[in-house]
Amino acid sequence: LCVPAVPVLFKQALENTDVEEGKSVSLRCELTKSEATVVWKKGGATLQASAKYEMKQKGTVAELVIHNAEPEDA
Repeated sequence: LCVPAVPVLFKQALENTDVEEGKSVSLRCELTKSEATVVWKKGGATLQASAKYEMKQKGTVAELVIHNAEPEDA
């Protein structure tokens, strides 16, 4: 018996967030599957974990924390 894979969907999409320059901001989304791999991108570039970008995932919630936010992070 072959069961087709159910696609991963967003239960809660990202929302626009305002932050004061130099502060940290957290962006969160919720998925329909906890085992989904999340890739964060800015434009066409994939973001990598660093002192500036912190990626977290717990269950179905994926989070990107941007430290020391700048206008270029929009």
